[in-house]
Amino acid sequence: MGRLSWGGIPGLRTLPAVFFCAAAFVCAPCRGSSAAFDRKRGECEECPAARQGLDTLMNGDPDEASKTFRAIELQSPNSPLGYLLDADATWWKIYLTTADLVDPDVFDVLISSSSPYDSHFHDLINVAIKKARARIHARQDVARSELFEGLAYALRARFYGLRDNDLATARAGKRMRMLLLSAQEADPTLVDADAGIGLYNYFVGTLPTLIKMLKFLIGLPPGDRELGLSQLQNAAGNGEWVRAEARFYLAKDYSRPSEGEYAKSLQLFQELAREYPRNLLWKLLEGTLQVRLGHGREGENDYREVLAESAGKKSEVLQALHRAAQEALGRLRGQ
Repeated sequence: MGRLSWGGIPGLRTLPAVFFCAAAFVCAPCRGSSAAFDRKRGECEECPAARQGLDTLMNGDPDEASKTFRAIELQSPNSPLGYLLDADATWWKIYLTTADLVDPDVFDVLISSSSPYDSHFHDLINVAIKKARARIHARQDVARSELFEGLAYALRARFYGLRDNDLATARAGKRMRMLLLSAQEADPTLVDADAGIGLYNYFVGTLPTLIKMLKFLIGLPPGDRELGLSQLQNAAGNGEWVRAEARFYLAKDYSRPSEGEYAKSLQLFQELAREYPRNLLWKLLEGTLQVRLGHGREGENDYREVLAESAGKKSEVLQALHRAAQEALGRLRGQ
């Protein structure tokens, strides 16, 4: 269990995981941003809808979340916010319907090499980058505009990670890092940026020696495992928007064989399952950690719960989770 490969180089395909962290902190720029701002409540006009959509997304329903995000696009057509959130929901749908959902330490092993949603995803990302870049050029809330653009490149990088495009993934990730660091330097209150920067530091800091070739080709900055974990933990504990997503990535990190913190990983997935009980991905990954810890009966119960709750559903996402639960049960019986 736990296939980790990228372009045939063992361990190298962990790099795209650096750029997974956009779902929960993409709305962080709302506070004080150039979007319509409600001074009495201290938040942007779109924030309540954004929170609702993000909760829906973390509860495993990207289609319903996209409806909320499209409403934000209509409400604030000159802002990157709605397009970023919509692109993020689209990415999650691509991920949930084409990637390995069983192994907790695998981020981007594909079942399918493409999806019907790829083109729409690219369109949304291009619009978000264009609108963020226009605000930067206009010197309009530059720090948060850089954060918007950085998040767009984060989404682009994790898409290319799914498509096994090594160089494009690394280039987009490098651009993401630069923008997030610049945004945080201009506005140190943007704690949520620690999630993306921390993931970059952690994964680039733990990649094998062969990554040096890629660092040479594109000047990929070095990482730092301990700093990355510290930044990610800070985001999980203190971020305004990142806490749920950061817990997800911490759980992924802890489940890697190189870390071996399986009990910590299990605890985090259980917390996510309690907070977002309709997202069967959390229960599926919880089951895999139970099995890894030697709790076969508990793991089987988790898998069967996912299987039962996803049976006969029309949703593509639930159908994919149903298949993943069947695969997990098959593996368990094979053991």
